[in-house]
Amino acid sequence: MAYLNKLLKDSLVFLLFSSFILLFLFAEIIRKNPFFTKIPSTFFNVNTIFLSIILEAIPFILLGVFASAIIQSFVSENTLRKIVPRNAFLAVIPAALLGIIFPICECAIIPMVRRLIKKGMPSHVGIVFMLSAPILNPVVYASTYFAFKSTPYIANARMFVGFISSIIVGLIIYRYFKGENILKTTENNTHKHHHHHHKKRNKLLETLYHASDELFDTGKYLFIGAFLASLFQTFFDRNALLSIGTSTSLAPGAMMGLAYALSVCSSADAFVASSFSSTFTEGAILAFLVFGPMIDIKNTLMLFGYFKKKFVLFLLLVTSIVVYFSVYIFDQLFI
Repeated sequence: MAYLNKLLKDSLVFLLFSSFILLFLFAEIIRKNPFFTKIPSTFFNVNTIFLSIILEAIPFILLGVFASAIIQSFVSENTLRKIVPRNAFLAVIPAALLGIIFPICECAIIPMVRRLIKKGMPSHVGIVFMLSAPILNPVVYASTYFAFKSTPYIANARMFVGFISSIIVGLIIYRYFKGENILKTTENNTHKHHHHHHKKRNKLLETLYHASDELFDTGKYLFIGAFLASLFQTFFDRNALLSIGTSTSLAPGAMMGLAYALSVCSSADAFVASSFSSTFTEGAILAFLVFGPMIDIKNTLMLFGYFKKKFVLFLLLVTSIVVYFSVYIFDQLFI
């Protein structure tokens, strides 16, 4: 039964992606066909936005799955124990700073973190890395700096608030999930682990095998999330948010919700955020820039696919609260 459900889900994702590719390649021909003239133009907008999200995310997804595969093949549990400080509280600081040398976006980081946790990294340390890496990396910093040339301190504020927020969330996770397994365990995963444990492979082939397996597993969540985000971008009236754009208490929450729904890759979201700078407070813009890379539609679906439901719901709630209050306090003190 589980196999049939997986087959059905994979088939639906494949059909969804194939239909969008066909629309992309033959959109003009379809538009001119009398049979399709009654299709609303907004449907084609959904197709365009969907493909733009996919094309934007795929390079980072590939980076993430190959990093995950390399970890699986070459990084041992003993190595991780040496790298990660034994003190649970000190360990979160280097975990947050790892994002500086790993230019990985929010959807690509999840398979990598899952692999690290499977290898023995403490759960709260992995979560800190997962939340901070999409913000604290050179690519994101550069894009934010150029998007806000007139207010360059926004880029520094994004790094600082992202760093602090990820550490706070990690410590809360440690408090409530200390020693608990937060990963989903399936028969399929168990079988794979059993298979690789007893059959040694060439390291390069092993890496390629894991990368391809991870890519297809991650890709289906990316496609579904990108589709939902494209629907939102097409049909939601952004003008509805403008009435609360100047409120220091409501605007950050509104922009966090917008960041979640739009699901723009962290390397490009600063340019989206800058388009709202004339109507929203700088605190609200900062909330968009910090929360979006941590939690959005795409990675929420991936989280539910890889982590236990109870943990994911807790993580979504805690991250939302921590980011909101971190931004609010920073806004009151420094902006």
